[in-house]
Amino acid sequence: MEKATDIDRGAQTARKRIVDLLARATLTELQDALTAFDPAPVYTALRGPETGLVMVKGRIGGGGAPFNLGEATVSRASIRLSDGRIGHGYRLGTDRKSAQLSAVLDAVAQDEAARALLETRLLTPLETRLATEAERLEAETAATKVDFFTMVRGED
Repeated sequence: MEKATDIDRGAQTARKRIVDLLARATLTELQDALTAFDPAPVYTALRGPETGLVMVKGRIGGGGAPFNLGEATVSRASIRLSDGRIGHGYRLGTDRKSAQLSAVLDAVAQDEAARALLETRLLTPLETRLATEAERLEAETAATKVDFFTMVRGED
């Protein structure tokens, strides 16, 4: 039997995936996805869009003690749709328009039918593009790999 917390975790995981993908989408991709909804969503701004700084923390080797690596510029926005759903959008850098459109699409995606449309119009193609870019980057990185080896001179 599923507990309410298990159901909440599943919804949180799905929404986390959507917000993550929206943060990586280009402005053009976000605008194209928004045109799929007719009529366009009506919303009011709750916060922003605004730009600020966040502290980036790092770890040596992925498991060492955390340290402050530096600051990164982030834009964020929060909106409320006319039906009450609230969406949040985040973006590395200063692209406030993308942060706002991400927030709108996050709120729209909370509806089952709209999420299915958003999945086919934006999220699945976006995942494919990101995977292709990651593979290309990995191939470029592998091409620059240098193997160091030690030659034994035979003078034991």
